[in-house]
Amino acid sequence: MPGRVLIIKQGSFGDIIVASGAAQDICNHHRNDEISVLTDPAYRKIFARLPGVAHTIADAREPRWRLDLMYSLYRRVNFDSFDMIYDLQKTRRNAFYHRWFVKKAAWSGCAKGCSHPYTVPEFGTMSGQEEFALQLRAAGVPVRYTTEPDLSWFVEDVSGVLQDAGVTDPYVALMPGASERHAHRCWPRYAELADTLINEGICVVTVPGPAELKSGITMPGIALTGDRGYLDFFQLGGVLQGAAFAVGNDSGQTHLAAHLGTHGLALYGPITRYMNNMKRRNFSC
Repeated sequence: MPGRVLIIKQGSFGDIIVASGAAQDICNHHRNDEISVLTDPAYRKIFARLPGVAHTIADAREPRWRLDLMYSLYRRVNFDSFDMIYDLQKTRRNAFYHRWFVKKAAWSGCAKGCSHPYTVPEFGTMSGQEEFALQLRAAGVPVRYTTEPDLSWFVEDVSGVLQDAGVTDPYVALMPGASERHAHRCWPRYAELADTLINEGICVVTVPGPAELKSGITMPGIALTGDRGYLDFFQLGGVLQGAAFAVGNDSGQTHLAAHLGTHGLALYGPITRYMNNMKRRNFSC
């Protein structure tokens, strides 16, 4: 009889991309089971597209002191209806879920008293993906994609979008933005870079998201905005996969470009702590 498996992964867009390979390995290991993912509302559509995932559940991460909302989450998710839970976020919030909502379900993570713990490495000694590999191996999950995700499922054909916008090959994708709470990660000279590339006869494109549109970032070159004012996650994947080169900040877009195999450059400021997640053969930091 098929079992029930829950993957917990909240966080930012970049966090979701970094964890995508671990989620793939879990799905492959439990290919005969029913797999659900608990994630932020904005990223349910990503996990819904991941092969092997049957259901997605929204976790808006409401304040834990709102006991009414915590009880509602407990009733909606019914953690003990799952045979195995993989906590890929490993925050104090999820340790709270384990302590108060789980009585019998097996749990992989670092919550105190969980059934499948692993030795958490010293901070900064390995990338997040390498730590996911430790976690999955401790839970008996074979690791194939965790450190080298296959994001072919993420990419949508954007040939029509590029043609309509007048984009010619080869093109360079510039990603000047970051999440609103990490505006300090934005390198300030993208417009100058774009002008230089255009003067050299290179086609330059940008793919502004809602945060960039809200902040009013404008760039020389071709802005790909689509019918809704911005491209969705999967159209973004198609644009970045087709780029000859990409330049971006420490952002989800740049993580996606790196994991799609696009050649590029990631620009980090002095306070960035997670550079190891971008150290791939095709991307320089």
